Amino acid sequence: MAWREIRRKGIPSNLIKAGVPSNLIKSLNSTTLGDGVQSLTAIFGNLPEIYVSSTCQDTVNGINLAKQQLKFIRCFHASPQPLARRRNDEQYGLKAPKKEKFVKKENRSQPPVEAPYVPPKPKKTAKSLPDKTIDIFEGMAIVELAKRTGASVSSLQDILINVGEKVDSEFDPVSIDIAELVAMEVGVNVRRLHSNEGAEVQPRPAVVTVMGHVDHGKTSLLDALRQTSVAAKEAGGITQHLGAFVIEMPSGASITFLDTPGHAAFSAMRARGAAVTDIVVLVVAADDGVMPQTLEAMSHAKAANVPIVVAVNKCDKPAADPERVRMQLGGEGLPLEEMGGDVQVVEVSAVLKTGLDKLEEALLLQAELMDLKARVDGPAQAYVVEARLDRGRGPLATAIVKAGTLECGQYVVVGAEWGRIRAVRDMVGRVTERAQPAMPIEIEGLRGLPMAGDDITVVESEERARMLSEGRKKKMEKDRLKKIDEERIEVPDASEEVPERVEMPVIIKADVQGTVQAVTDALKSLNSPQVFVNIIHIGVGPISQSDVDLAQACGACIVGFNIKNPPSSVSVAANRANIKIMVHRVIYHLLEDVGNLIVTNAPGTLETQVAGEAQVLNIFELKGRSKAKGEDVKIAGCRVLDGLFTKSSTMRLLRSGEVVFEGCCESLKREKQDVETVGKGLECGLVIRDCDDFQVGDIIQCLEQVKRKPKFVSSESGAVWIEC
Repeated sequence: MAWREIRRKGIPSNLIKAGVPSNLIKSLNSTTLGDGVQSLTAIFGNLPEIYVSSTCQDTVNGINLAKQQLKFIRCFHASPQPLARRRNDEQYGLKAPKKEKFVKKENRSQPPVEAPYVPPKPKKTAKSLPDKTIDIFEGMAIVELAKRTGASVSSLQDILINVGEKVDSEFDPVSIDIAELVAMEVGVNVRRLHSNEGAEVQPRPAVVTVMGHVDHGKTSLLDALRQTSVAAKEAGGITQHLGAFVIEMPSGASITFLDTPGHAAFSAMRARGAAVTDIVVLVVAADDGVMPQTLEAMSHAKAANVPIVVAVNKCDKPAADPERVRMQLGGEGLPLEEMGGDVQVVEVSAVLKTGLDKLEEALLLQAELMDLKARVDGPAQAYVVEARLDRGRGPLATAIVKAGTLECGQYVVVGAEWGRIRAVRDMVGRVTERAQPAMPIEIEGLRGLPMAGDDITVVESEERARMLSEGRKKKMEKDRLKKIDEERIEVPDASEEVPERVEMPVIIKADVQGTVQAVTDALKSLNSPQVFVNIIHIGVGPISQSDVDLAQACGACIVGFNIKNPPSSVSVAANRANIKIMVHRVIYHLLEDVGNLIVTNAPGTLETQVAGEAQVLNIFELKGRSKAKGEDVKIAGCRVLDGLFTKSSTMRLLRSGEVVFEGCCESLKREKQDVETVGKGLECGLVIRDCDDFQVGDIIQCLEQVKRKPKFVSSESGAVWIEC
């Protein structure tokens, strides 16, 4: 082998000088890795030690280097099969990926253009699914509770351990109170089911709710039945509370009556009455006919699946027409007996006390057909129809017992409040030890004021009552925050014009919980595009100094309904802080006063109105004026036909009913004198800036910008709203 070739191939010269065989050198210089491995394996296996010279240190180093390369190759490439497979890859269509071409980036001499920042549009929050409600009962198993709530058994067992219950098996029964606690922790609502198995079931009196339009004689009819005069004591002559009482009928039977107000603001009270009642007496005035609250009462009764008995009142009046009332009710889809239905119609007169025996007979017949019975023994189930705060006795709840017996000394949970019953009174005020089904009562001893419409639940101990109350409060707060999040006002687009809207904070105080809710709902209905009524605080009881302090901090006004006038010290503090206090005993006057205040605070909207109208009688033209005085001018000689012309207003030129020109007034003269206004029937000269296209017979209108305030509207049914 020539030295030039040896150097070209990079073979160490010391290997040649040391006498390394040529086939070894050829193997080291082999281009194919597989061939080189095979050759080196065969050569070094028989390599004698004679080739290693002790005098040639460089030769030894060369051979050692060759052996190290050999070891490395034999360790990772002991078998030539992978190499052979690589050579045959192309036969099966497996090709190595091609290298992409390198593209040289362009040299930008100018910086990139910055795009304007566009803020992202706010995403609409998806409405959450409606709350799930499950039925629970006493002694249900954990596995059944897990199936109804949709949670796993292990998670329910962890919750049971946290509330202090011992858990042995998933088939262990739990009490109805513990089941409610577990369900609230999961996040579902519950409906308690009580079984009558093994309990004593006895007939009970019927619960009858009197409903109808305002001033149709509901309370007067009840006064005629119980020989009282409650209607005369009501403020304004209308009922504004939900009353409950028992009437002993002439036949000896007892009927529990609920009296509901008929004003449009008390819709929630009527709904509560229909929810707890057995029979609805729909009172319709014979001289007035079917009215909006009559239809609303019918819808409440149908929603509660309660039978209806129609009492056509005021039949003694000359304008009474009971047949017209029947036709109207039939036209609204009420199946009357005369038309083949099952709804009884009785003609009565509360003033002359006629037809009361027929009404009693109809009610007792309907109750007999329904076969009303209830469980007498066991824990009581009751429904709160009203709640109020008494200065001496604390929170009081008016309720009707639906099943069981409610006794003094029992621990109860009413909505989110709890307490121990200290006294039970009937609606006359007499203290009683126990209350049985269909009996209206008033209980005292609660720790807080419940909401009207809450259920009364009897529990075993104070610890269980406190635990249930805390769980319900936590659930209510979670639902409240979820509702606020759903009703969150979206950020309006900057390109859209948003009308100006002011906020009017209000503090509401009333005598009972039901009227607080009614006034709150009525004031919320007065919201308009210009004024937002923000209810920042509601409460039961008289107006106190703390209410004045809160109103001063928030800039609110105080609305009191059916309460006493605030003490002089509170009134003086309110006047000093410039806080408006409105106290009323009639709902009409309250809504009217608040509506007028809303109209006063509203910013109003600017509108263009025609302040005056004139006709062009002649045209005068001034020519040949100098440059100092200006160009030629055309003057319209007009007569004001209607309204008033003002120089500072905008003028509109009409021809054949179409707008020709609109601009500001440059000059207004009356008998060569510059004037500011020209009244109806007078003549004037008028110059409109940049307008010289006048013709005899044209109409010129004087336009002015007027700020239009909203209007408070009250209908005959009592409904109120703000008209913008």
